[in-house]
Amino acid sequence: MEKKNIIACLDVKNGRVVKGQQFQNIQEVADPVELTKQYNKDQVDELVLYDITASVEKRNVFIDLVENIAKVIQVPFTVGGGISSIADIEKVLQAGADKVSINSAAIENPDLISEASQKYGSETIVFALDAKEVAPGKWNVFSKGGQVDTGIDAIEWAIKGVTLGAGEVVVNAIDDDGAKSGYNIALTKKIAEAVDVPVIASGGAGKPEHFKEALTEGSAAGALAASVFHFGEIKIPALKEYLANENVLVRGIKE
Repeated sequence: MEKKNIIACLDVKNGRVVKGQQFQNIQEVADPVELTKQYNKDQVDELVLYDITASVEKRNVFIDLVENIAKVIQVPFTVGGGISSIADIEKVLQAGADKVSINSAAIENPDLISEASQKYGSETIVFALDAKEVAPGKWNVFSKGGQVDTGIDAIEWAIKGVTLGAGEVVVNAIDDDGAKSGYNIALTKKIAEAVDVPVIASGGAGKPEHFKEALTEGSAAGALAASVFHFGEIKIPALKEYLANENVLVRGIKE
């Protein structure tokens, strides 16, 4: 069995890590480079850096910050937000990122996924989707930082992203974002069962049991969280020990 990944997410606005709830009430948290150093010490498996306003503000991602984080990061590093062209992807990878996360741009230009995966390899391209439940058991994809309902079915969209060449899917449940009431297991599981690449659960982590649920019941290959890690509510080493004791295979724990 594959070992599961514990992933920390840095949502960045104006050069600072921020956190909100359901993409609203954004508050400043910390300096992203200093937080990255802490996550290195905590043995996080991967780090994701999102420029949360780049797509809405129609500007490019912050290359200088990507370079600064790349200098200190010791684990795989994904960058997303404002990436809308092959040139953007090239800049981010040259700045030191291992993977790029494409979300809103894929809705406007799905061919970007296939072009990027052909040029850089599917393992480099992360297909991210923000989903909200619009009817019982039905989720739609939302764009522009969760502001616009595209009318696209989330499960069908995930399948298309993988068909186009994405090597990983991040499923962010907007309804659960920052609520700390648990990941959306039903949505994550449906997508994980529909595609043949790793699926990452995002949105809703509040306690260690939520990670276990996502990685077992939700069939996720990894679980991503932000505020519970940023504020030390859940310590990553302790989380990994808990998961190992619950027979969930995680990295950095001796078997």
